Amino acid sequence: MNFTFEIAKRYLLAKKSTSAVNIITWISVIGITIGTSALILILSVFNGFESLLSGLYNSFNPDIKIVPIDGKYFELDSTQVIRLNDIPGIVSLSKTVEEVCIFEYKDVQKAGFIKGVDRNYNTVTSIDSTIEIGSFKLREGNLTYGVLGKGLSTNLSINHNDAITPITVFMPIRKKTSLMNNMGKEFKQLSVYPSGIFAVGSEADVQYIITNYEAVNRLLSQKDKISALELKLAEDHDEDEIRSKIQEVIGEGFAIKNRYDQEESFLKIMNIEKWISFLIVVLVLGIIAFNMVGSLWMMVLEKKKDISILRSMGLETRNIRNIFMMEGIIITGVGLILGTALALVLYYLQKHHDLITIPDGFMISAYPIKLKLSDFLIVTVTVFCIGWLASILPSYRAGKVSAFVREEL
Repeated sequence: MNFTFEIAKRYLLAKKSTSAVNIITWISVIGITIGTSALILILSVFNGFESLLSGLYNSFNPDIKIVPIDGKYFELDSTQVIRLNDIPGIVSLSKTVEEVCIFEYKDVQKAGFIKGVDRNYNTVTSIDSTIEIGSFKLREGNLTYGVLGKGLSTNLSINHNDAITPITVFMPIRKKTSLMNNMGKEFKQLSVYPSGIFAVGSEADVQYIITNYEAVNRLLSQKDKISALELKLAEDHDEDEIRSKIQEVIGEGFAIKNRYDQEESFLKIMNIEKWISFLIVVLVLGIIAFNMVGSLWMMVLEKKKDISILRSMGLETRNIRNIFMMEGIIITGVGLILGTALALVLYYLQKHHDLITIPDGFMISAYPIKLKLSDFLIVTVTVFCIGWLASILPSYRAGKVSAFVREEL
């Protein structure tokens, strides 16, 4: 191994008789450097966006959300609530109820969701940390208040300085009447005064008004019905164990969703985009690797006499091939090290100096970025595999050189 490595290193660093070999070799190194850097940065940018959006969703979504598999609403008796609260690892739980409705504010109407939450909701989620205007207030005396998403506030043209005009919530209900009028509809109404605006960076911003649980239950003509039970877990919790204990308390017919499950479709799409981008760069890196095939092939042709001498000294075909395989691995390794260093420099500049900014109007001013050790391992394996594949043909060609150049097959 040391012998083949020393010869491969000598061939790489020694002056070539043809300058084109040197040029192509260094083009290969530069190409692998740029490709490696691009792979690391692409994964890091997607990691940054995933971390950013997950953090925003975490302010709106609980650690665990229990919803019925069939139907919209369900009931829990007081004994079940007590048993859930007694499960080790559950810090707090909140009853919520939501439904589709129509919002009207000064003749502007929009469809969306009204979500009723109890007093524990603010401890289960971090919704108060997303309030940009006003405060998280849901009731004062006999008045019903609510916080609404930033996008919905814009769509309804809410005047935050107007404390008198409420948002009117219309809930369509079916009424049993005569046969002639059995398709007629009525609307129940609820006046909600805007107390604050939240922004979580998701569809919730343009869809939701959050208000108090009792008001929404009255609007729905439901009594103690809930759409979901939302739970906050301790930091050192065992999620699988807690989920199994929850299932024992509530029985079958319920879906117990963690944070990933609650945004599963979005996170899956992001992961697909991440790995498609990764594969595109891998394809480009594979094309760049053809330069390495060319440089190694030319090196084999240049070193035919040396290979013949080595064969005459008793070196086996396997060892000859290993020399040029090692040559390709060294070129790949140099490119990998330089590419990793370049990626780390660009990461630092982006992280601390906003090297590449995002146009105005977004929640952030520059592309988020986050490094993961697993990404370095994936990129290292990928780049070395490409380098190994690019070295196969030249090394096979080197193995065909005989002990006598004139007798080469």
